Amino acid sequence: MHSRLLFPVSILFAIFAVSFSDKFSLEDRMQSGSGSNRFASSVAFPIKGNVYPLGHFTVSVNIGNPPKIFELDIDTGSDLTWVQCDAPCTGCTLPRDKQYRPHSNAVRCAEPLCSALFFPGKVPCKNPNDQCDYDVEYADQGSSIGVLVRDLFPMRLTNGSVFAPNLGFGCGYDQKHGGSTAGVLGLGSGKATMTSQLSALGHVRNVVGHCLSGQGGGFLFFGGDLVPSSGMSWTPIMPSPGGRYSSGPAEVYFGGKAAGIRGLTLTFDSGSSYTYFNSQVYGAVLNLLKNDLKGKPLSDEPKDKTLPVCWKGTKAFRSVVDVRNFFKPLALSFTDSKNVQFQIPPEAYLIISKFGNVCFGILNGSQVGLGNVNVIGDISLLDKIVVYDNERQQIGWAPANCNRPPKK
Repeated sequence: MHSRLLFPVSILFAIFAVSFSDKFSLEDRMQSGSGSNRFASSVAFPIKGNVYPLGHFTVSVNIGNPPKIFELDIDTGSDLTWVQCDAPCTGCTLPRDKQYRPHSNAVRCAEPLCSALFFPGKVPCKNPNDQCDYDVEYADQGSSIGVLVRDLFPMRLTNGSVFAPNLGFGCGYDQKHGGSTAGVLGLGSGKATMTSQLSALGHVRNVVGHCLSGQGGGFLFFGGDLVPSSGMSWTPIMPSPGGRYSSGPAEVYFGGKAAGIRGLTLTFDSGSSYTYFNSQVYGAVLNLLKNDLKGKPLSDEPKDKTLPVCWKGTKAFRSVVDVRNFFKPLALSFTDSKNVQFQIPPEAYLIISKFGNVCFGILNGSQVGLGNVNVIGDISLLDKIVVYDNERQQIGWAPANCNRPPKK
């Protein structure tokens, strides 16, 4: 099956001298917005995809003039947005006519956008007039090498107005395991993200939100006016490397009772299809689950390789609804946030495989190079509106019908 784990494990840079045009500098100033109109609206995008069998959620964005449509994985676990680029390209999965074509629009190393991709204190370039190249590697062994460029992104605000900000992104000319999409929409907390750039230009607040439907699809938004005014649970964002949305400490609850698993730091990552716990936490949770299943009409099914742990019943299952009564809910209680809880019902940690078995959608992160990092992936984010407020430095969530379009 196809699943994504767009958790960046390293970002490296190589520098090459090039010539380029400054033709967008005036447009940048024109897009800065007036103080009276700042943050008056949001940008919303319909989402396509599912956890299983596709293993990703995507949005379509327009880039350039005339605009070309690119379908991108949404990834709150990384900052860099990049598209497959005809420079020419090695390892690209899109035909050449579907790739982005650069036009002397490289970002210079001296620009703040280039510096924003580096850890503080790192010097990106020897020569400030060099172009800013990147090399990003993800935990699923995928990678992209390319150069930062700027181009127009035509968008429609929720107030109906249309605008085309000039934004920086990656022109990826060397990909590994690129998947079926055109690239990645990086939505982390760093200054190089689309949302941070739109906020700096005065268009929207630096807030990202998504609502992933358990039936597939959903919506994504940039800006604050689609955030529910009530019913949200909030927890502070912890400082972490790489612009990750992490929070904690948290304690695991199973069936409404504390499970004795405490002190977890959790990273919310829409670029990961599944949820990952470090080996110690994963083993403890799986043991709780297996012990609770004793005496129930389920048995291990090692022949099903869809996920590492699957069970079969007396007959094939058609949906998680068929088995949810056999499994108890999980919850993560954020102990420094007045015991705010993130609920993980069975449908947020189980899938039904194509063989009609039920499989455990929480995986051992230590086995895929995540070390002690715990990741809350798409499966556990389903049917919730999840908000990453970079201005107030907090993450929030609430149950939601993600099949409905967002309303102000």
